[in-house]
Amino acid sequence: MSLQPFTQVSGKAAPMLAANIDTDVIMPKQFLKGIDRSGLDRGLFFDLRFLPDGQANPEFVLNQPAWQGASFMVVGPNFGCGSSREHAVWGLKQMGIRALIGRSFAGIFYDNCQRNGVLLITLDEPVLQRLGQVVSQPETALISIDLETQQIRLQGEVIPFEIDTLRKTALVLGLDAIGSTLQRSEQIKAFEHQHLNANPWLS
Repeated sequence: MSLQPFTQVSGKAAPMLAANIDTDVIMPKQFLKGIDRSGLDRGLFFDLRFLPDGQANPEFVLNQPAWQGASFMVVGPNFGCGSSREHAVWGLKQMGIRALIGRSFAGIFYDNCQRNGVLLITLDEPVLQRLGQVVSQPETALISIDLETQQIRLQGEVIPFEIDTLRKTALVLGLDAIGSTLQRSEQIKAFEHQHLNANPWLS
């Protein structure tokens, strides 16, 4: 499956800096019943986004005009902990979230994001807190992420970040795990040929 390539993206960054936001908060269990991925944007942060009467919660950051339509989120430590539901990432994508910037992410959630083309950026705590303060102000919430140069740009400031080379390549080219593997199809064929020659009994 091909994914939307990530090269340079600009957009609003919404702050959500609470620690340990788990996948049940990101995508509550009642939205896991469907047989396809449709409508998961409705479920994203459902209990935070909506009041008991079904009206949008004006206190929730993604409902506020300054951060509506955000492309990025600046999040707290251990974001995506809890159960390993991939629906959480699908919902983020359907809402238009292209990247999450945080201090740390749960392992399975991290891998699910990579497989679905959502960029995760890890920053040191002081840098993250500085960024969180900047994007918490509506007038400075617009940032740009350049994956090719590995830089976050905001208000005349540049924040560099590190990323694994294989993950970066897959995101820039818009490749999922299968697509990344097929990039090495000639090497795979050469190995198969060599291995069968050395072990003819396998064929």
